[in-house]
Amino acid sequence: MNIKLNNLFLLVALLLYLILLNCYSLNLSVFNTIQMKKLFILTALLLNVGFSNAQKVYSVNYENQADVKVYVVQYENQADLKVYKVKYENQAGDNDGKWFFTEYPNQSKKKVFFVKYENQADLKIYFVEYENQAGWRKLSKISCMY
Repeated sequence: MNIKLNNLFLLVALLLYLILLNCYSLNLSVFNTIQMKKLFILTALLLNVGFSNAQKVYSVNYENQADVKVYVVQYENQADLKVYKVKYENQAGDNDGKWFFTEYPNQSKKKVFFVKYENQADLKIYFVEYENQAGWRKLSKISCMY
């Protein structure tokens, strides 16, 4: 799901949530209990869709299977993206450099292939030691991971 659609889901969910809160706090009889429950469930579903866009990647064995070709640089200042490898799926970020490597390709958002030479890569990354160091250095390459 691209970023614009993701933001649209979040906006709609937020608006529904605000309507729900206003009706509840004003004790409006416009919405009966069943309608309130439906609105609450719809809001929860939309919020879940909006926040389920984790940066999950799978490392493929062949270049033609990859969505993105990646080269790991030796120094941080050479990288387009500084990557922190998280241990658990729920810690993965939303295109912010926090990657979770999945066991199977169908679980991932992006399939990456690690190339041997820098000029073969779509994206140059540097693995960092700490989570707060992760992030984009060159915003021009951010679309590679959407």
